[in-house]
Amino acid sequence: MLVSAQNITKRFSTHTALDSVSLEIPEGKIYGLLGPNGAGKTTFIRILNQMIQPDEGHILINGNPLRDSDVEKIGYLPEERGLYKKMRVREQILYFASLKGMSEQAARQELKEWEDRFSIGEWRNKRVEELSKGMQQKVQFIATVLHKPSLLILDEPFSGFDPVNAQLIKNEILRLRNEGTTILLSTHDMNSVEELCDNISLINKSRQIMHGSVSEIKRSYIGNMFEIVFSGYYNKLLTTLTPSVKLLEQKTEGERTIVKIEMVQNVPTNDVVQYLMNSGTIESFNPIVPSMNSIFIEAVKQHNETVQNGQDVENI
Repeated sequence: MLVSAQNITKRFSTHTALDSVSLEIPEGKIYGLLGPNGAGKTTFIRILNQMIQPDEGHILINGNPLRDSDVEKIGYLPEERGLYKKMRVREQILYFASLKGMSEQAARQELKEWEDRFSIGEWRNKRVEELSKGMQQKVQFIATVLHKPSLLILDEPFSGFDPVNAQLIKNEILRLRNEGTTILLSTHDMNSVEELCDNISLINKSRQIMHGSVSEIKRSYIGNMFEIVFSGYYNKLLTTLTPSVKLLEQKTEGERTIVKIEMVQNVPTNDVVQYLMNSGTIESFNPIVPSMNSIFIEAVKQHNETVQNGQDVENI
């Protein structure tokens, strides 16, 4: 399912929750919807789920306007989980499946596969309130994906999971992506973004301030920091080039020295490499690619400063 949101604006009284946000969620990809708390992510998800309507703009599904019937093609895992505590696990999952148009026979057959996959068969007749938080999360995830949605919307899907079960859910998300499911992932876990997402959009203060593929965005933030792995002495390098080169980190592994440096002045990289070659054998000299977490922090910081200066513009 290809999702296109065009110039989405939503206002609540005097507050603008989304301000002309446009994004394209490619079919069969994992798209990260990122932003600080209160940025407008939940508002966008509610519009996509037709819980609320935008004041301006529109959403297209496979080139057609979003319709009421599209709800059966969407699976939504909200951050605030919504299970009925007194209902039994299997009864509850089958009920949610019926709301998505699944026959009971098809739902039971699909549920059996998920029970085996998640090893929860012995819990099928338990009431939800008898389950641990992590087990409840598994039940909610199964209820979300059982009807095989074309579009899967996941809002903080790893919340409440220990590392083992979080990885289990990540593996299932990747499997669903590989089977053709389009996935919108909203999370504050930047490690998960790097592991899972093909593309991202970053929203801050109701505006879209960044979007694109994860790999392209990371490349665009490569600066003047490098990691050097070599044999020999590096102290002379720092003494000679300081303050042109700043030592960020250094560690020794056997006869190998790993150094992270920052070019704080306009020193030609070739000069540094040539000097190192005279000091020892270089095993590698690579630019340091920033993490999505550091990019997130830097982009939001820059946008906040821009807003404070009265120069709010979209940063592509």
